[in-house]
Amino acid sequence: MLLSNALDLIGNTPLLALDRIHRGPGRILAKAEFLQPGGSVKDRAAKAILLAAKTDGRLLPGMPVIEMTSGNMGAGLAVACAVLGHPLVVTMSAGNSPARARMLEGLGATVVLVPQVDGSPGQVTGRDVKAAEALARQLASERRGFYVDQFNAPEGVLAHQATGHEMLAQFGARIDGWVAAVGTGSTFKGVARVLKEANPAVVCAVAEPAGSRPLAHEPVDKPKHVIQGTGYGEIPAQWDATLMDLSIAVSDADAEAWRHRLAQEEGLYVGYSAAANVYAAAQLLQCGRLPADAVVATVLCDTGLKY
Repeated sequence: MLLSNALDLIGNTPLLALDRIHRGPGRILAKAEFLQPGGSVKDRAAKAILLAAKTDGRLLPGMPVIEMTSGNMGAGLAVACAVLGHPLVVTMSAGNSPARARMLEGLGATVVLVPQVDGSPGQVTGRDVKAAEALARQLASERRGFYVDQFNAPEGVLAHQATGHEMLAQFGARIDGWVAAVGTGSTFKGVARVLKEANPAVVCAVAEPAGSRPLAHEPVDKPKHVIQGTGYGEIPAQWDATLMDLSIAVSDADAEAWRHRLAQEEGLYVGYSAAANVYAAAQLLQCGRLPADAVVATVLCDTGLKY
């Protein structure tokens, strides 16, 4: 198969059975989103948002693209901007992994690191994200650029409805559960919509960092955690609570341990949010809410090479 450019590499990722790390009850399936050219699930939203903006005239030829990122959305945007011919400027909390900044710069993006407000290296809080977002909005205004605004862009949700359809086509049978960590919420929402349409009984669960679980209506008493790109301590702007059936807490220790297990038992070197998703999927299968032969789907969000 001959593809015309890197944008054609986005989407249609393989669906993996994680039968080594979880031997029952039930089965865990995971979309290998880390295989995309930007190395993460965010490639889908980046492509969808920029193509929609070019189509409706918000993104003009040569216009700079500007966005706040924890690293993954920036990488997806960098891939898309390279293909579409737009300069990219991203603001990122200094607490995010340096490997992400290096990847963005390697792809030609200008990276502006924003000092942390109350986080620490490797642990980015909601206030850290707000500081990076405020600078991105300022730069977009000053440079007359296109501000991506991923937390409010409807194209992200639509892009992940395609993820849900891919899962159903690839598995070819009923999916009983769905688990995803929440940053913008686009991945969880887009897939949940499709799976609930196909099977109204599907149980859709979010994986939230222990101590930072606003979707579970708990007070945020641990805003710093290792699961970068998710669990910012606030309910996302586009959140739809009707799609969530429960929240599963994931501690830093759980994320660390399951990240190691995925590498050692499955040969999958992925990031902390991917590990949190798989841990939460196993917890859902073991909690008694689903039948013993249930199938739970999730996503491996990004490659561990970004950490």
